[in-house]
Amino acid sequence: MSEQSPRIVSFSMDAEVAVLRLDDGKANALSRTMIAEFNAALDEAESSASAVLIEGRPDRFSAGFDLSVMNAGARERRELVESGAELLLRIYEFPRPVLCACTGHALAAGALILLVCDYRLGVTGRFKIGLNEVSIGMPLPVFAVEIARDRLSRRHLVAAVSQGRVYTPAEAVDAGYLDKVVAADELHGAALETAHAMASLGDPAHSITKRSLRRPTLDYVRATLREDMDRIG
Repeated sequence: MSEQSPRIVSFSMDAEVAVLRLDDGKANALSRTMIAEFNAALDEAESSASAVLIEGRPDRFSAGFDLSVMNAGARERRELVESGAELLLRIYEFPRPVLCACTGHALAAGALILLVCDYRLGVTGRFKIGLNEVSIGMPLPVFAVEIARDRLSRRHLVAAVSQGRVYTPAEAVDAGYLDKVVAADELHGAALETAHAMASLGDPAHSITKRSLRRPTLDYVRATLREDMDRIG
């Protein structure tokens, strides 16, 4: 009987906080497997947790969509990006507070995960954070532009989105990708402490208010997603 492969998205509970750890042993690319396991972990968190903490592996949070799939053909690319968009929207409207411990590089869809979380802690170091698609010749999909418009500082929006600017962790706080940066050995503890504090936010007060705040973006992205995917394909 063959052993099961280790999960790319592990799930554990720390009291009332669900901890989702992304670790594919490489760049933490958003693959079909990672997206499926991410959704399964969110299913579990929705039924058992009062807050969610998403964290990466040392030095790598996420490099974005799996390039091997993105380069495999139009159908494969569309399926991956569309499922990734739905995952991002799910996190953005998740009924519990969602926090992120950005352990290192966060590029492209990896940076979008930061933008859809409610509170984001980063780690000091020579890491790259940003939507770098335009700088490598890829147009940003509408869902990415609208999420960025919601969360990034207006002073940085043009440079970050249409010019593909990449930021250091300290710069990413000013831009709006992160809320705070701490030392690497403090990141997990600081993120858990904040997650436990946010777990006390009343429900359904928190979930109703969060959805009201984000409804215009969520509704617009969902209304344009099919056309957006047609354009990408």
